[in-house]
Amino acid sequence: MVAAADSRSGFRWRQQGAGSNARRSPRGEPGRRIAWPATLAARRADTLRHEHLRFVREAPRGGVLHCFVLDCSGSMLGGQHLALAKGLLVALFDHASTTRAEAALVCFGGSGADLRFGPAVPRWWNERWLAPLGGGGGSPLASGVERVTRLLENCARRKPAQQRWLWILTDGRSHDEPVRPGFADEVVFVDFEQEAVRLGRCAALAQAWGARRVTPAELVD
Repeated sequence: MVAAADSRSGFRWRQQGAGSNARRSPRGEPGRRIAWPATLAARRADTLRHEHLRFVREAPRGGVLHCFVLDCSGSMLGGQHLALAKGLLVALFDHASTTRAEAALVCFGGSGADLRFGPAVPRWWNERWLAPLGGGGGSPLASGVERVTRLLENCARRKPAQQRWLWILTDGRSHDEPVRPGFADEVVFVDFEQEAVRLGRCAALAQAWGARRVTPAELVD
């Protein structure tokens, strides 16, 4: 396997040999552009190996939808978790706007969940949109997941080729055990639990759903 020059798009990772596999990446996917800054950072002073490779993410032809589910329950008020989550949402909506992806925001807390934004491209998004969002009450996680499940299903009917991401920002302080939404292509739990005694429910749900779990610090990095 070698890195070969492509006159149209820079370097791509190619498999040696001719035939139908000549332009396959190490994972069997069509040749992809190498993200050299990230690759060199992963390599450091080591000899370049396959596990160091980082690739430029190609935008899906059907577009991308990022659905954010924000926990606004009383437990998120401790340790300024809700304020941190709002800050992360501003950055995530900014990224969606820059990449022309659609975004949607569902908030849950108290006794239910509701849709606060989208799905639409967030063209004029800033922190003032999130300022009115308060916190308090219980953690009806199942209601939040049920609401976003309906949204994802409607979007899948409208744009079947669209790639749909689901982001759940919560501390996991809920006894609900909802089922993974079937129309979410990728799911990421952003785990805000930082208490000394941790319940680990975000980690348990992420494992049950086959989802990713990240901390706010990891997401910022």
